[in-house]
Amino acid sequence: MLRAGIVGLPNVGKSTLFNAVTRTRKAASGNFPFCTIDPNVGIVNVPDDRLAKLSEIAKTNVIIPAAIEFVDIAGLVKGAAEGEGLGNKFLTNIRETDAIIQVVRCFDDDDIHHVDGSVDPIRDIETINTELILADMESASRQNERLAKEVKRGNKDAIQNSVVLEKLIAHMDSGKPVFTADLDETERAIARTFFLLTAKPTLFAANVREEDLKDPGSNVHVQKVTAYARDHHGCETVVISAQIESDLVDLSPQEAAEFLAELGVQESGVGSLIKAAYHLLGLRTYFTAGEKEVRAWTIHEGDTAPQAAGVIHSDFERAFIKAETVSYDDLISCGSVAAPRKGTLPN
Repeated sequence: MLRAGIVGLPNVGKSTLFNAVTRTRKAASGNFPFCTIDPNVGIVNVPDDRLAKLSEIAKTNVIIPAAIEFVDIAGLVKGAAEGEGLGNKFLTNIRETDAIIQVVRCFDDDDIHHVDGSVDPIRDIETINTELILADMESASRQNERLAKEVKRGNKDAIQNSVVLEKLIAHMDSGKPVFTADLDETERAIARTFFLLTAKPTLFAANVREEDLKDPGSNVHVQKVTAYARDHHGCETVVISAQIESDLVDLSPQEAAEFLAELGVQESGVGSLIKAAYHLLGLRTYFTAGEKEVRAWTIHEGDTAPQAAGVIHSDFERAFIKAETVSYDDLISCGSVAAPRKGTLPN
């Protein structure tokens, strides 16, 4: 199962968000740096309204959604690449994830300590990025040094790998993460073998106060984060209120919906974040529906039909002949599986 790591400076709401995402009180949160030391791990169901409608058609109450793992990682501070704070431990924990969700504080509150003494989300993002880039440059340089002997011997693979490493080192030296480098498909495949931190796909979670949740676009901090993420990294920004979402954990789905409605919000920010993380990991979904259960199966973007079948059972991939499929919209319009099989789709 693929993992999304929740990272950020201390006291930006990472652990509170983790508790909200996993609907637990697993991660301790507190108004002081390094409240989290060891990473917390939780399996999270991916919200999908389509499952409920499919269960009505299939006449079953058993619904099995797609799932991914979220990891709450200790806060990073300036100098982490040199071992400051929990630097080495922090970087190791990030290395074990498949994507990064960077939580950024976008609210002012004198009662909540900030490690740098003031709220400046762009400075915070650049602190995180700088430490990850420094760690990657050291790793890339070491790997390139190990290739040197093979390069001198004329080893073609070593030469190709070294060329890509030198290209990435130059890119990072300009202050840019690896995932923004202009690489072709062959170079990207090689880059993946270096296991660099900044090669991981990233999105930003802008953490706001309750009163900003209805109209987050009016929050100046959110505006800056959204623009920075888009213009510098080509990344998505999801707005959440970690504290509000944490409060929803103890409510029933109906009570949570009523609470959000009172705030003027239709959808939970956590729901949007989970779905964004799912897509960030390159994951996609297809469904099976029958009287026994409705299930969401997770595949990777670009998987073939035989590979998709293999997710259910390896024998299905080996002996694959064909697949009968129907789009969700057509199935809902028909109201049954039998109609599209007969070719009686609506106009």
